[in-house]
Amino acid sequence: MSDKLKILIVDDEPLTLESSKDAVLEASPMSDIKTTTNPQEALDIAGSDDIDIAILDIEMPGMTGLELAKKLKDINGAINVIFLTAYSQYAVEAMRQHASGYILKPAKSEDIKEEFENLRFPIDKKSKKLYVQCFGKFEVFSKGQPLIFKRTAEKEIFAYLVDLKGDGANTEELCGILWPDPEVRERRRDYFRVLINSLKKTLESVGGKDILVKKRNYFAVNTSLIDCDYYDYLRGQTYAVNNYRGEYMSQYDWAEMTVSDLLDG
Repeated sequence: MSDKLKILIVDDEPLTLESSKDAVLEASPMSDIKTTTNPQEALDIAGSDDIDIAILDIEMPGMTGLELAKKLKDINGAINVIFLTAYSQYAVEAMRQHASGYILKPAKSEDIKEEFENLRFPIDKKSKKLYVQCFGKFEVFSKGQPLIFKRTAEKEIFAYLVDLKGDGANTEELCGILWPDPEVRERRRDYFRVLINSLKKTLESVGGKDILVKKRNYFAVNTSLIDCDYYDYLRGQTYAVNNYRGEYMSQYDWAEMTVSDLLDG
């Protein structure tokens, strides 16, 4: 993990805010910390700076920490959110938002340090070319920012190839994933070539020229050129094991097979 973390702490109680800041500094002395009691100001800060971790009080007037977290993720999909509250009943809702962590008040440095060591989006991963998130919804990040695919089917092709862990797929297999109906599949075969070319250009636009392996009727992902929570999970890395909560590429029905394998494992 990088020594220099950019951290945003939001709490409507000034004394608690200062106490939380002291605990964060004790846990991570080299951090660049910004604080505010105003959720709207927090959004302004996040919009002008690449925040690594947001520590949010849940109960705040005007905008709750849960609401603020959703808005922060709209700004930066790879931001780590840690909720801070005096009430344990919010734990379930916090986890539904795929938060990195949950700390009960008053914040203790040892609790903060533990959460920082198990972030949903490890900071050292954010500096790499591509970070692929499989747990929860499938998303791809370039330098901490969501990668925009021109077409949803193009993104699904990439997701399926990531799921194969470097094994290859042919045109027929990939078209079958995209269009299960045989008649539709036959009509869309020419469009598939458009999707592959578009995917190649999308990856090249963020420096991933060699990520897509493309040969005659053969497509794969060069797994050595991406960071991926699923791959890290299979290697037993702690952050990935902690982040898996039963959801894997949840927008794709075909991913249920891998979910079964993960449960069996």
